[in-house]
Amino acid sequence: MEDFVVLQEQFLENISCEQRYLINVIDWSNRLIGIKGARGAGKTTLLLQCIKYKLDEKAEALYVSLDSLYFLENTLISLAKDFVLQGGTHLFLDEVHKYPNWSRELKLIYDQFPKLKTVFTSSSILEIYKGESDLSRRVVTYHLKELSFREFLYFEKNVVLPKVGFSELLANHKEIARKVKIETDTVIKYFRDYLKYGAYPYYLENKESYLQKLNQTITLILEVDLNAVENVTYQDSRKIKKLLLAIAQSAPFTPNIKKLSERLGVQRAFLINALRLLNRADLVMELYKPTKGIGAFTKPEKLYLNNSNLVYALDNKNAEIGTLRETFFANQMKHIHEIHLAEKGDFLIDRTYTFEIGGKGKTSKQIQGVKNSFVIRDDMEVGSLNVVPLYLFGFLY
Repeated sequence: MEDFVVLQEQFLENISCEQRYLINVIDWSNRLIGIKGARGAGKTTLLLQCIKYKLDEKAEALYVSLDSLYFLENTLISLAKDFVLQGGTHLFLDEVHKYPNWSRELKLIYDQFPKLKTVFTSSSILEIYKGESDLSRRVVTYHLKELSFREFLYFEKNVVLPKVGFSELLANHKEIARKVKIETDTVIKYFRDYLKYGAYPYYLENKESYLQKLNQTITLILEVDLNAVENVTYQDSRKIKKLLLAIAQSAPFTPNIKKLSERLGVQRAFLINALRLLNRADLVMELYKPTKGIGAFTKPEKLYLNNSNLVYALDNKNAEIGTLRETFFANQMKHIHEIHLAEKGDFLIDRTYTFEIGGKGKTSKQIQGVKNSFVIRDDMEVGSLNVVPLYLFGFLY
């Protein structure tokens, strides 16, 4: 355990003070907290920042990554027991999906050590409630999204702007946009930068090599995380990567399951499951119309890459601006609002609000007569009436 303590102190000395939105959303008083999110979203940093900035002086915390060689000969439950005996109060466990018996042992920790607070992170692929032990009555889960445009402005320009509620944004978008314009001066320029490299915090390490690192991250998700969580073989992960590239080359992608199955040499059931895994891994977004049920073998009606940075990373030469706009909007809604394909327009949010996405020339013709409908327009700083600037949807979290 001493090695973990030494390593933790080294991490804390170098941890960034720039905090993600979720650190102030999580109720850290819960006894068992699970934080899911895409690889590279900043889950490890979030744990360390909680230790450094959120715990009081009396707390005794320990950060442990479960891919450590320590766990080849030691169990998680034995570590927790030793930690509690030494006065430990807060246990932070990173990457639980790398530990075979994570669900059972987390349940034992929760039941045996009622004074110990435990926080764990996992790949977004992991379905926490389907673990072999029932954690549903014990764990409180949160999903860490990629950087919002609001957070990107803070990281990039040190501009501190508040997050905006969805209803408030629709009702007061002109006033909100004017404030953003005053603070940023060239907001459209920063928005263009965000679309290309602002989704994951590690872009700060080196912008020039960012897309290369993002491609490496995608490979790790497909070849390492899928195997750890779903026992996907290396051969199958290669097939899934071919599927991801096919989606990237023609997103928004309307899947033809028969043709895809023939092209990739796989069965329909494998293909549908692969799409589900890519969606859970936060690599793609599956979208359906609200009238269509979503069953185990139901194909999505449209597929987008999960964020605009992935568009640049996987198909940089053909990053079409219309696709980037729609991808950005859908991404900002994913995990925080219910999103469907609209009968008229592009997207239906919370089964109530219809949105048509476009550039300067986009009109409301396609959504004329539709209640609660809005035109979301790129390349504008301040909107009017039901015309809202696209970048403002990056202020929802």
